[in-house]
Parts: sequence; C-alpha cells; structure tokens
Amino acid sequence: MAREENEMFVLPRGATGFFRPGDGPLPETDPRAFRAALHTAARAAGGRVGGVEEQARPRTFHTAVVDGADGRVVVLCHAHHPWIAFARQQRDWYTEEFLAPPPWAGAFADRGFTVLDRALLARPLPEVDTSVLSAGEWRGVRLYGITTLGGVLFNAWD
Repeated sequence: MAREENEMFVLPRGATGFFRPGDGPLPETDPRAFRAALHTAARAAGGRVGGVEEQARPRTFHTAVVDGADGRVVVLCHAHHPWIAFARQQRDWYTEEFLAPPPWAGAFADRGFTVLDRALLARPLPEVDTSVLSAGEWRGVRLYGITTLGGVLFNAWD
C-alpha cells in the first residue's frame, strides 16, 4: 500500500505540474478512477463522500472529503500520477500538513493508486531523487520555499 520509508523516491516528469511544450503533454490520473476508489474508500470508512473538486490550474491535485465514522479526512489525488495523500484541511497547496493514511486507505491501493505516507511526504528534498526537475521547476521550488517532497507534489505554483 504505502512506499517503503527508506526507499529513494524518484520524481518523474510531471510531478511538479510544470511541463515544457516540447516534451509533450503530462500524464493524467483519471478523475473517474479516483472517484470510484473514493466511493469505495468512503464505504470502508463507514461514511460518505462529502465533496470532490477536480484539479484546476495551477493546482496539481484533485481533492475530496470523506466524512467517515472517525471524522472528516481530506483526500488528495495527484493530477498527473496516481498518488494519494491525506490531510485534515482543504488547501491550495501543502507542505507538511499531511496525515498518516487512515485504515481505509487500502481501497485506493486496491484500485491501482499509490498511497503516500506522512513520513515520505515530509522527506526533505535532498533525500529525494530530483534529477528530472528542470531549471524552471527549481526556480519555483526556491521561490515558494518548498523543502519537502509533499510540497513539490501537492502545490499550486503559477
């Protein structure tokens, strides 16, 4: 379900949401697949989906709310790669505000998504393989003061 904590996370093209026209379009995570997994997860949580907001530029992720037996959880789904993260509040970008995956997070993994845990998302950028990032992406990282993997993945840079 979750990635190994000591495993080197390699940022693929599109992780930041930026692209160069010459490189072609970025991959896309199917919002319908996300919604289907979301409803399965909400049932597993003993609750319901409280709302879904599809990605809109410059944000790099879809958001949804699951109102479950244990309270409200915000589900983040990266728009370009099938990554799932969890937070307490809806925001336009995240740095270190991630939650540990809830017990029902396996519903996403069962549908082909990768559930990212809080420790991985809080990983400092020097501990991530960032070799694919362009000079423009690095400018954005520095401009916005991003220091963690989660900040790179779940952002709203313009």
